[in-house]
Amino acid sequence: MGVFYDQIPDHLVEWIGKQQIFWVASAPLTGNGHVNVSPKATPNCFHMVDRNRVWYEDLTGSGIETISHLREEGNGRITILFHSMEGPPRILRFWGKGTVHEFGTPEYDEYIPRENRKPGSRAVIVIDIYKVGTSCGFGVPVYKFEAHRTQLERWCDSLEEFDRKAAAESSLEMHPKGIKSWWTAENLRSHDGLPGLRVAHATDITPTNAFDRNAPRPKMKKQESGATAATSKFSSALDVKLVAAFSMGVVVTAAYVKLAGKYLK
Repeated sequence: MGVFYDQIPDHLVEWIGKQQIFWVASAPLTGNGHVNVSPKATPNCFHMVDRNRVWYEDLTGSGIETISHLREEGNGRITILFHSMEGPPRILRFWGKGTVHEFGTPEYDEYIPRENRKPGSRAVIVIDIYKVGTSCGFGVPVYKFEAHRTQLERWCDSLEEFDRKAAAESSLEMHPKGIKSWWTAENLRSHDGLPGLRVAHATDITPTNAFDRNAPRPKMKKQESGATAATSKFSSALDVKLVAAFSMGVVVTAAYVKLAGKYLK
């Protein structure tokens, strides 16, 4: 059964801090607009201010849906979902109203000092929560967390490096391969044509971040397809049988040689 609260209850605070992924959902006001659901899994990107206010660092992507929906006049609706992947099952939702603070604004800097900024960070999404709900989560499968991917941060850092080089050369032109050019090309409008970024792509502030490109990359286990896994299991079983048959053959042969030698004497 679902249980609802007016704020984040104390007993869930520690559990929230241990989760490796959360989901963000938003939608435009028009009935035929695109409903958006996005996974967020970068470490240390979700933060709690108090029991009714949270925020997360919004990183660069191919779309700008959440920001566009939050900024649509009369909208601002957003839902955050956590669910347990390990341990006891649980689903947790926050319903709230969201506010966007873009990179290049004083409000953004209040939340994220430049020395702590992640590569590709384009905004802070602040959510004022008016309802919290938990449910069983019995239908969510159990998964084992291995590691966070670093491809997004590496890619964004590579784009930002072009902006940093342009700034070092005192160039007034936006670098065509920089992240601001990406924001301009991909993040000014949503799929439905709603306005997205307003400031980040045009700011004079050079994007710097705390990413360590020399840090070791996570090693992922190779996933086998169903057919490959079945073949692998069959091969393993066949190998065991062959070894057993060979061993039996050796024993029988040895016994035969011993017996034959006895009678030949």
